[in-house]
Amino acid sequence: MGWEWRLWSRERGWKGKMAPVAARSAGAVGVGVAIFISVALTTYLICDRRSKKKSISMKNGVVEAIGNTPLIRINSLSAATGCQILGKCEFLNPGGSVKDRVALQIIQEALESGQLRPGGIVTEGSAGSTAISIATVAPAYGCKTHVVIPDDAAIEKSQILEALGATVERVRPVSITHKDHFVNIARRRASEANEFALKQRNLHLNDKDTAKINGYESDGYHYSSLFPSDCQGGFFADQFENIANFRAHYQGTGPEIWEQTNGKLDAFVAAAGTGGTVAGVSTFLQEKNPEIKCFLVDPPGSGLYNKVTRGVMYTKEEAEGKRLKNPFDTITEGIGINRITKNFAMAKLNGAFRGTDREAVEMARFLLKNDGLFLGSSSAMNCVGAVRVAQAIGPGHTIVTILCDSGMRHLSKFYNVGYLSELGLTPKAAGLEFLGIE
Repeated sequence: MGWEWRLWSRERGWKGKMAPVAARSAGAVGVGVAIFISVALTTYLICDRRSKKKSISMKNGVVEAIGNTPLIRINSLSAATGCQILGKCEFLNPGGSVKDRVALQIIQEALESGQLRPGGIVTEGSAGSTAISIATVAPAYGCKTHVVIPDDAAIEKSQILEALGATVERVRPVSITHKDHFVNIARRRASEANEFALKQRNLHLNDKDTAKINGYESDGYHYSSLFPSDCQGGFFADQFENIANFRAHYQGTGPEIWEQTNGKLDAFVAAAGTGGTVAGVSTFLQEKNPEIKCFLVDPPGSGLYNKVTRGVMYTKEEAEGKRLKNPFDTITEGIGINRITKNFAMAKLNGAFRGTDREAVEMARFLLKNDGLFLGSSSAMNCVGAVRVAQAIGPGHTIVTILCDSGMRHLSKFYNVGYLSELGLTPKAAGLEFLGIE
């Protein structure tokens, strides 16, 4: 065939030649088809990926944004120890801490069981983080929050709670055996809210005035300053003994860690307050692989280290007849306890390490300087634990810990230069020498 394809140019008329179609080689056609298929496939994959990203990133309200937090490599600690030290970024939850998971699980289970109704009040005794999480989650279910908090907790925690609309009672720290321990007061408040709601319903049914019946005040009237008139009862979250806490981590945090590491981890370490995190995660991981070692890191004065390592719950201070205010004395908040909770009792632990306030303070500053991680006191203690585990099992292992919350709610104490100076805890370390790493 003598046909020629010519290109048209307005200025110059017909110009140029292309090879006759029939003259093209089968190979050239094949290459063209291959290129077309490749481009089409790439375009499809990109569009499909974008579509999936959109569906994954779209969350239905604050509740669905809880969990599935990133697992990051803590570069400075990994380099220093020769292990892969990974931190689960729980401070990226909507309420700013790992306790969002617990609050969500507790509230959902309470609503499903009928123990809590929309319009009800969730009460809790908390050093801060759980209370903030409850105050974050409760409104999504039409509920309110009443918190009893020890008055030695960082003041910004109370301020956050009040900003979130919670009712806050600050009380002096006393032993859990005392009726006015913050947890025991919170339990009473739930009962009082139920009594108040019942009396309010009865009054409305009888079409009587809320404040007085036949000229006399009802008992419920005395609670009016604590509970709103439309209160639908109270529910005590009971984070220490409610095993919904354990389930939040057994069903959520643990599986996420397993998936994010592709099951390739050697150890897990965390401190315990209620014990829910360390119990739920350790139980799940050891069910998946019994070779994964799980450890506790415990702050000063807490009896859990002795319980895990010696089987006896006591501290040196208590053995000497001394009684510290909390009843243990540490600048870390939300971790350490001198009793075995129902949640902690379910933990599967291979050992424990003791951490100090000095180590937590130094670790927090080290991570801020070297990794840009602005962490709270319990998160810093967990990282101390991760290094201790790395030193114990040696290089070449993968170790996971929990970055519970950020430093934002620890400004008045843990990050307060004057406060630390008074306690003799002014940071001095240049590196990790406080953990024996030069």
